[in-house]
Formats: sequence, structure tokens, C-alpha cells
Amino acid sequence: MLFIDLHAHLDHCYFKDDLDEAIKRAEKEGVKIILANGINPETNRKVLEFAKKYKNVKAALGIYPIEALQKEMDSGEYPGDDNKFDLDKEIEFIKKNKDNILALGEIGLDYKMSDDREQQINVFKKLLMLAEDIDKPVIIHSRKAEEDVVKILEKIKHKKIILHCFSGKKKLMQRAVANGWYFTIPTNVTRSHQFQELVKMLPLSQMFCETDSPYLSPFPGRRNEPAFVVESYKKIAELKEMELQEVANIIYNNWQKVFE
Repeated sequence: MLFIDLHAHLDHCYFKDDLDEAIKRAEKEGVKIILANGINPETNRKVLEFAKKYKNVKAALGIYPIEALQKEMDSGEYPGDDNKFDLDKEIEFIKKNKDNILALGEIGLDYKMSDDREQQINVFKKLLMLAEDIDKPVIIHSRKAEEDVVKILEKIKHKKIILHCFSGKKKLMQRAVANGWYFTIPTNVTRSHQFQELVKMLPLSQMFCETDSPYLSPFPGRRNEPAFVVESYKKIAELKEMELQEVANIIYNNWQKVFE
């Protein structure tokens, strides 16, 4: 069986002592593809290194909402000290590496951690233009900003759109489905009523699975890691009343449509 973890943060300090072992555990579970997402210049470079080092790791380069990430760093939620950088230079770096990546991500809006909406929207639109320019799928962060994200995405030509951990209202979800966009189902679907309802509502042909490692663990009190993505697949199979193999096959077919 072939499983895919569409969204993991392998650069996180929680993996600094055992990343090799975590990658091996994922491989043992049948996780053949781990899409490591960058969020700023430092993590983008690490992601490219991981993709070179591990055969089952692929790279996505991104720029997370800048001020929001700085606040997460200041609070200790994400490792790092300084998130100041030249945006245009980083966009050029991503362009130069377009042949080494499969997607642009993680990008988007975050109104929970930052009030500077205008600046966030401007950066987001710039990155969407970049995605169109280099013809790569986009992996979208939309915390407390789902309505603005949907409105902005509906105005662009790009259609290979994946909404990561989407928590918008039902009407917004229905709009996104009608637009042909994809959703990632995180591993905490095992205990999240909200994500379970999302699975019931979504067609499997517009779904991927993710861990968001080291966050959103299916096992309370344990660090999340790519091997655990299998828990998302199992829960989807249970909720959809399907065989696990069938779920894995359809999601792999989604991968081929979007990424190959």
C-alpha cells in the first residue's frame, strides 16, 4: 500500500535528534512520499537538503505569513529567532529552484497571529503570481482567514490548489469543492469532530492526507511524525465505509493529477 504525507515540517527542532529514524519508520509503514514544506528562507533551504538526502522526501518551498511566524517564534511555538528577510530575493531563490520542488507551500493568511491583513494579502497575492509563473500547485494556510483566502483564490487562474487544515464554514467548503480544489485531512481527524465532518462532506477525489508534523498528532501527548499519516487514511476509510486499499488508491490518483 502506498501512503502520502502531503504536509510535514521536518525542519522542526523536535526532529533534530531522530529525523533519520522518523523517515525510516515512515518508509516501514508504507509512506512513500513525504512533502516537506518550507515556511521561510532558512526552512526552505533545509527542505531542499532533505529532498536530496531522503528518497521518499519531496520539497515544497513556501513563505508563511511573515509577521505571524515571527510571533510564533517569539512565543516559542516555532523554533527560530528572526524572521526578517528580503521577500523579492526569496521569490527569486524559489524561481531558481523550481525544478527541485513539487509545490509552493506553505503560503497563505493567518489572522489569528497577525492583524496586519493588508501586508499579508499583498504577500499572498505575490506568491500566487509566482505559483502561476513557475506552474506549481499551492498548499494554502488559512487560519481565521478562510473567507478572504477563498475570495482571493477564486480570482486567479491557477487551479491546483490544496487547502491545508481548512476550518472554514460549511458554505466556504462547498465553494472550494465546487471550484475543484483539494483538502488535506490531518492525523488528528482521529479525534477531531470538525475534521470528521469535513471527511463526510468531501468527495474522496478531492482529498489528501497530512500529518503537519510535529503538530496535530493522532496520539495525545506524542510528537506527530510522517509514519502516523496512516491514521488519517484509516479514519477516512472508516468514515467513508471503504477499504483502506481503495482509499489509498484514490488519494494516489489525486497525487498523480496534481503533482505528476
